[in-house]
Amino acid sequence: MPKQPATDKISVLIIEDDKVLGEILLRKLKTEGFEAFLERDGEAGLAAVRAKSPAVVLLDIGLPKLDGYQVLEALAKDGLTKNVAVIIISNSGQPVELDRAMSLGARDYLVKTEFSPDEVMAKVRRQLAPAAERTVKKKKGKKVLMVEDDKFLRDLAVKKITLAGYQVVTASDGNEAIAVAAKETPDIILLDIILPGVDGFEILRTLKSDGKLKKIPVVMLSNLGQESDIERGLGLGAIDYLVKAHFTLEDIIEKIERYIG
Repeated sequence: MPKQPATDKISVLIIEDDKVLGEILLRKLKTEGFEAFLERDGEAGLAAVRAKSPAVVLLDIGLPKLDGYQVLEALAKDGLTKNVAVIIISNSGQPVELDRAMSLGARDYLVKTEFSPDEVMAKVRRQLAPAAERTVKKKKGKKVLMVEDDKFLRDLAVKKITLAGYQVVTASDGNEAIAVAAKETPDIILLDIILPGVDGFEILRTLKSDGKLKKIPVVMLSNLGQESDIERGLGLGAIDYLVKAHFTLEDIIEKIERYIG
C-alpha cells in the first residue's frame, strides 16, 4: 500500500478543474473520514501524486496544463499505477475515452453526467479492499455471448463484462454467432443488428426457432435506435435493446444483471 499521512487516515487525491465538483467531492471524502486533497490542473496533480503517494486518485480527463491521459502516462512511466488506484472522471463515458484510460493503468471510471457522491465512495472503497475481496466473484458461471463486428467496442465490452464476474464468449458475424450460441449455450446474448453476412434479425429468427436456444434472452444493439428496427427486433423475440449512440458500459451490465442476475 502507498505511504499514508501521519493521521493514519487513507488519503485520496482529487484532480479536477471544475471548482464546484471538486469541492463537492472534497467535502464528501472528508465527511466519510478520508484525508482528501484537491488539485485543479494536471501538473499540480501529478506533483501531488508523487509527493503524497495517495491510495486513490480521482482523475479528470479534461484538465489544463496536462490532461488526464498525460498524467496517467507519467504515472505509468514512474511505476505508480501499480500501487495508486486511479479512477478516471470522464465527461462523456465514450468507449474510446474509457479504453484509452484503462489501457494506461486506470482501475475504474466515473461519468460526470451520471455519478453521485455515494457512487464515488463505493468505487473508492472497492479499490481500497484487499485484492481477494476486490476480485469479483464469478456469477455462478453465467455466460454472455457478445455478437458485435466492431472489434474496438467488442473488446471494451468484454473487459467490462468480465470485470463484472461473467464469462464472455464472442462472435463477429452472423454465421459465427449462430455456431457459438449452439456450442456454448450462453445465458444471455447481446446481439448487434448490423453484421456481416447474416444480420441480427435473421440470427434472432434462427435462435427462436431452435428448441435448445429459444429461451435465451437476447438484447439487441441498435446503431441509431430506429423505432422500426427496435419494434422488429422485439417482435422477433428480443427481450430488450440498447442504442449504441447512447449507451455506456454500465448500461450493458445493468441489462445483463436485470435478466440473468
